[in-house]
Parts: sequence; structure tokens; C-alpha cells
Amino acid sequence: MPKTTLYDPAHADRMKELAGVTLASFPARAIALLIDALLAGLLFGVLMAVPIALIEFIPALRAWQPDRNLHIEMNFVHNWYSLAFTVVFFGLSLYWGNGRTLGKRIMKIRVVSLHQHRLSLWHCVERSLGYGASALELGFGFFQYFIHPNRQTVHDRIAETIVISERPGNAVGAA
Repeated sequence: MPKTTLYDPAHADRMKELAGVTLASFPARAIALLIDALLAGLLFGVLMAVPIALIEFIPALRAWQPDRNLHIEMNFVHNWYSLAFTVVFFGLSLYWGNGRTLGKRIMKIRVVSLHQHRLSLWHCVERSLGYGASALELGFGFFQYFIHPNRQTVHDRIAETIVISERPGNAVGAA
């Protein structure tokens, strides 16, 4: 006879810790995402400009004629390298910042897990992949912020996270 599996409310304590925290506003989240997207685009441009500039200094590459064969663009849907870069950029910046990217730091907001005290690398990558799901259907996943009781967007629900305000008086055990 198969062994019965029982529900384990292991994360109930973490959810109780988060009860009553102030959730981040939609404008703060949108501005933080815009700052991070601009930073990602700038970094992408710099990283792509370096190899192109090296063509002038490496004789074997000079004969390549990059003006006819090279087309690089930062575009989420038309090429694999932009998508990969974006997922890695957002995933690592969220992980290394422990829930705070540069944009979130500036806006004084933070992503926290509903289950753990520290976001895992997988949580961060999963959340950055979830941006694509939020962008589907003309960005409706982002606007679900307004209809979800805990102000979670699609990418928040995929990664099981919430975004909180880090303004004074909003303490939570997220370190």
C-alpha cells in the first residue's frame, strides 16, 4: 500500500513573520524596474562594444568587415542572447543584492521570499524568468498587482515572493 503524504506547513512561521509589513507601491516597483532595465541595457551595450572595438586591434579580425556581417541588438523577443543576458543580469543582481537590485535600493524596496529568510539563486532566476510571463498579454501580469490581495504580480507568484517597502518602521526578518 502506498505511503500517505501529509501536508507540512513548514513555511507557516515565515509567513507569520511577514504579516503586517508594508508592501511596495506600484510606482516604486515600476521605477525600480525601469532603472534596472536601463542599467541592463547600458551594461549590454558596453559588453557588446568591447569585442567590436577589439576588431580594430586584432589584424586577423580586421579583414572580417563587421559593417556587413554584424547585427547585435538588445531585444527580449528576437534573439537568444538578449534574453539570456537579461535573465542572468536580473537574477544575479537580485541574488547578490539579497532582494535589492540597484533600482530597488534607490526606491527603498526589497524582494523577500514567502518561505525563506534569504532568496536562493534559483528564486532569483525564476523571478527574472517570470518577467516574461508578466509581460505576456500586453503586460497584464504586471497589472495584476492591482487585483491581488498581497500585491503580487505574475513573476512574484511564480517565485513565491513579495516586494516590501524598506522605509523606516517596516522591519522584517529578511536578512
